[in-house]
Amino acid sequence: MFLDEIIIKLEAGRGGDGCTSFRHEKFVEMGGPDGGNGGNGGNIIFKADEGLSTLVDLKYNRKIKGNKGENGKGANRTGATGEDVIIKVPVGTTVKDEETGLIICDLVKNGEECVVAKGGRGGRGNASFKSNRNKAPKISEYGLKGEEREVKCELKLLADVGLLGFPSVGKSSLISVISAVKPKIADYHFTTLVPNLGVVSVPGRSSYVVADLPGIIEGASEGVGLGDKFLKHATRTKIIAFVLDMSEHDGLSVTEQYDILKNELKNYSEKLYNKRSVIIANKMDVPVSKENLEKLESAYSEEEIIETSAVTRDGIKELILRLKNILDEEEQAEVYDKDEFESYVLYEFKNEKPYEIKKENEHTYIISGKKLEELLHRTRFNSDEAVLKFASKLKRLGIDEELKNLGAVDGDTVKILDVEFTYNENLDY
Repeated sequence: MFLDEIIIKLEAGRGGDGCTSFRHEKFVEMGGPDGGNGGNGGNIIFKADEGLSTLVDLKYNRKIKGNKGENGKGANRTGATGEDVIIKVPVGTTVKDEETGLIICDLVKNGEECVVAKGGRGGRGNASFKSNRNKAPKISEYGLKGEEREVKCELKLLADVGLLGFPSVGKSSLISVISAVKPKIADYHFTTLVPNLGVVSVPGRSSYVVADLPGIIEGASEGVGLGDKFLKHATRTKIIAFVLDMSEHDGLSVTEQYDILKNELKNYSEKLYNKRSVIIANKMDVPVSKENLEKLESAYSEEEIIETSAVTRDGIKELILRLKNILDEEEQAEVYDKDEFESYVLYEFKNEKPYEIKKENEHTYIISGKKLEELLHRTRFNSDEAVLKFASKLKRLGIDEELKNLGAVDGDTVKILDVEFTYNENLDY
């Protein structure tokens, strides 16, 4: 089963909790803190594997969870990092964040890897909080949750040449005679339901890959006949080869075929439309084809036209060699613009507060912010020392002062996520 698009949910591993512990050894009085840190949670990594040709394996595993880091232990023992989860995908797979639409990674080389969801940081043990002012801290931290995200995986086949044409124009027959691939061939529409890849060998020179894409029809760029699903597989090609039925078997003239195909390509992608292209005038063994070729050459005198017949194999050697020569001239164009990638969307926080305060009603305030919420998740509220440390960090961030300016008074409620605190203006920490 060929599957080239799927949405899955990822949840990287949670970090291990830090440990609160003190040395307990014979003949050692007042042993110091020795609670170790928790291990980091395991990442979820996508890896390109040339042995795969479909995303179908992910269909049966729509939610993938990472491995938790181990908790810290006494004697300053750090917990083990959670083992990474490796997801193998075909070469040519693009991974996008479903919420933002930005590209996380585009895996185009065998063995290429990308961390798509990062494991949570391990919590610190009480040994990490030891200082000159506090030689026996009784606090430690929880590990943070791993990154959660919903991603869309899109497979765009890696090919040098993409064969585009209406159904039954002879694309499958062509690829069967220029390469070793043997696709299903029959005299009815949509014989080819999935893209076929064929390796074309050029004597004395390197080979190249041709993709036979399922028949494109009018409206394909808008999804008619699943055309938009097929057109995306042409985005990585260097050359678009328009295959035309010179016998006009289905009633469309050769100029109509070409005009519709070019229009669908333009509607789908300007980049695709501007790729180097040639016209393959196929089925030249049919008597009427010579007359139709003259019409095509007259209408498109500037286009390169290559005459072929998959049946008699006339023009096949010339086609193979010409495509190779064009490929040698063309450089691989970038499939995506830089600003489509997450890594190029830069966020500058230096002049922005790491939190936001909203007044829910007269005596209730809601505070939000990623860093603040992470601090909340890390804090163990089972000791007065931990609570005071948390409150001290809020004060250093300027939250106390801003609450006061907004009109907060003693006894008001302050919410961070689902945790509620009571505001005390004169609390000293």
